[in-house]
Amino acid sequence: MIDTNKIISNWLLYVYSKMNFAGAVMRFAALILAISVSFNTINYSQEGSAQKKLLIRCDDIGMSHSVNLAAQELIETGLIFSASVMFPCGWYQEGVDLLKAHPEITVGIHLTLNAEWKNYRWGPVAGRDKVPSLVDENGYFFPSRAAFFANNPKLDEVETELRAQIERAIKSGLKITYMDYHMGTAVDKPEMRKIVEKLAKEYKLGISRYFGEVELKNMYSDDIAAKKDSLYGRLSAMKADGVNLLVCHIGKDNDELRAMIDMNSFGLTEMSKHRNAELNALKIAKKENIFELNNIRLVNYNDLVEEIGLDKMKSPVSTRYFSPGPAFSGIDTSRFLSSVYSYRLQTGNYILTGK
Repeated sequence: MIDTNKIISNWLLYVYSKMNFAGAVMRFAALILAISVSFNTINYSQEGSAQKKLLIRCDDIGMSHSVNLAAQELIETGLIFSASVMFPCGWYQEGVDLLKAHPEITVGIHLTLNAEWKNYRWGPVAGRDKVPSLVDENGYFFPSRAAFFANNPKLDEVETELRAQIERAIKSGLKITYMDYHMGTAVDKPEMRKIVEKLAKEYKLGISRYFGEVELKNMYSDDIAAKKDSLYGRLSAMKADGVNLLVCHIGKDNDELRAMIDMNSFGLTEMSKHRNAELNALKIAKKENIFELNNIRLVNYNDLVEEIGLDKMKSPVSTRYFSPGPAFSGIDTSRFLSSVYSYRLQTGNYILTGK
């Protein structure tokens, strides 16, 4: 390591021996200024040259008309993002038509095994008769993960339903690139995660969070009025290492979305306002060139599949991305990972699974 103080001291002694005191002071001050400017310039250029990557994933497309309207508004801004479609929902076809008109948007399947909204329910694509352990007495998906697992879902029926959703997505005519999981249910248990991984390999699809993404805290539970500031803060604090993932839930604050009430205890009041505020935060960020100003390159799952490859995917709960360590000795880590989901819904921290 260079001893800057020693260099300066030696230089000062030399100057004293050659010049008068006043001249030495002036030259010493000039040297300090030059060193300061040099170091500041070097640090600034290093920070400025480190480009960051951000993948924005908008979930629940096709869930409702208001969510589709929000997606259309976001697409029209030119923002690069990936859209995750809920194919069991009543408005999925409208979402499909919207995305067909905008092939620049990367599309994924939001694997769905829950229907959480009061008075607005949906059931399995495979049909209730083929997957009876996945539905309630009315043929709808259960509103919570706890209720889903309390009904002892059969693994073969889980695979039947997830396969049916994938087939519907492919037959829609959209180019499907990846899958993720609504409320984390499809990957809640190790044996269910294996089904998702098996289907991804069979259909040659990526899985969100399997490309080593660094997940940012989402905006969903942030104060409605603070979502833009929350987003800007996350963007400015992003690291240049790897791909940063931001999961968003957008919507329009209209009568349709206001009528939807989450039956889970962690559900947000004024959900429609929260979703509309997320939409506005993203639109403003695009308009104000916040991504460019923060040296952020927006990417999608097409980019990750091409640049990283499906064969390089790793489970986020494998030893590469999550190692329980000695502190978890004797603990059922699958139960621990399940509890993580409830925690992040209450705090907004997406850690290993996601809605």
